[in-house]
Amino acid sequence: MTPVSTSPARAPWQVAVVPIFVLWFGSGTVPAVLTSLSICFFPIVVNIATGLATTEPELEDVLKALGASKFDILWNVGLPRTMPFFFASLKVAVSYAFVGAVLSETVASNRGIGNVMMTASSNFNVPLVFAGLFVLAGLGVALYVLFSLIEGQVTGWATRKDNVIAT
Repeated sequence: MTPVSTSPARAPWQVAVVPIFVLWFGSGTVPAVLTSLSICFFPIVVNIATGLATTEPELEDVLKALGASKFDILWNVGLPRTMPFFFASLKVAVSYAFVGAVLSETVASNRGIGNVMMTASSNFNVPLVFAGLFVLAGLGVALYVLFSLIEGQVTGWATRKDNVIAT
């Protein structure tokens, strides 16, 4: 039950749509949110589809034999089996979201960490650029830990125990 891995090099077309988002919605937070959403969408959808596709057919057959509808099978088997895949992709998407937001802010924005980093780099203010990177890294790690904690609460049944050693 391993989630599909997605590499950061899979989002070149999102870079091309940032200027279009800026033209349609102006500079500011809306293009940043849309860019982040477009970058995060596909890793999440692919992993959820993989999770649904890897559901054991025996479980579906048992529920069909008990008279369950397709919705009941999805609700009671498909979605719980998909949760580890969803949270794995969500933790990947968190880092992608920051990339999308900073990318959009560097293209056209008057505020945000990306704008601060672009202004600082044009003024050769290297410490401020690194401060922006550290803020982004801290936010990324914090959200990763938050989603890991939520994952532990939601899918505790699917995690391996670290303290058990096979002999």
